[in-house]
Amino acid sequence: KNKITYRELKGADTRPLFLKLRAMRGIKMKVDVIIPTYKPDKGFPEMIKRLEKQTLKPNRIIIMNTEEKYFEKLLYGTDFAREHPLVEVHHLSKREFNHGGTRHLGALHSSGDIFVCMTQDALPADNRLLEELTVPFLSDDRIAVSYARQLPEKDSGEIERFTRAYNYPEESCVKGKEQLSEMGIKTYFCSNVCAAYKKDIYQELGGFVRHTIFNEDMIYAAGAVQAGWKIAYAAGARVYHSHNYSCREQFRRNFDNGVSQAQHADIFSGVPSESEGMKLVKQTASHLFAVHKPWLVIKLIAASGAKYAGFWLGKHYKSLPARFVKACSMNKDYWL
Repeated sequence: KNKITYRELKGADTRPLFLKLRAMRGIKMKVDVIIPTYKPDKGFPEMIKRLEKQTLKPNRIIIMNTEEKYFEKLLYGTDFAREHPLVEVHHLSKREFNHGGTRHLGALHSSGDIFVCMTQDALPADNRLLEELTVPFLSDDRIAVSYARQLPEKDSGEIERFTRAYNYPEESCVKGKEQLSEMGIKTYFCSNVCAAYKKDIYQELGGFVRHTIFNEDMIYAAGAVQAGWKIAYAAGARVYHSHNYSCREQFRRNFDNGVSQAQHADIFSGVPSESEGMKLVKQTASHLFAVHKPWLVIKLIAASGAKYAGFWLGKHYKSLPARFVKACSMNKDYWL
């Protein structure tokens, strides 16, 4: 009878609501953080420090590291284990890494009620990231996944800044089967750059697909929605994360996206991505004119062309020569 819906939290200070909801349900919540790493840079220790200072302190920070030598090189001369007692590191070879399988292995190491997947370049914007990610689970038992808002970094270009704002707006929302007719593929949108998963639901649904080149987060989210669960976008949970990809990198990234969608046509064929992509291009072009930077439209057209070409080829990868497929792909080790 005291249920608070997540929609009531929009624009509110969620700190007192978080505490109220947790008290109402008598919940002592354990949250683990899982971070796959590969050649982590000097900014990675700062990410760990920010996670350790969260208002909802993580139970453990589980690092699934690819190639031990690169991790040891970063930490040379430091006593990492003593300085960060919440961290545990599991090493694997480059051939063993897989977008879905490695994260699933991390989830098996987790003993939390909730585990949060992050990428090594996602920097918490404040000390309330984990708290904000867990509010949706406390407010609605049907939520399986909660994902964070991604803010552009200081060096982001105008196009990337608009793209982040388009995909990660200021307003939170909850998505389920009821939204499919209205939102299409955006219903399944979810990002393991920073996303929280309810462990018991994750186990019930079988977890991430074990072998996939891309989209393990959206594939899981789609399965959850089809099974009657919901996906929450928690705009109050914020991380800094953006990319200034070249056209070549955009091509390769979207090639892998196309491969993923072709391999899981049962999920994606009914909710095509192309219309959503065209909508983003049109709105970005309008924005560039509005901010008096029309010359960037040329860059937008080139990048959009590279994205579409990569995506189209990826969707038809089965008809292409194996060597050409590998050359087009961003994740080349997937094809070994």
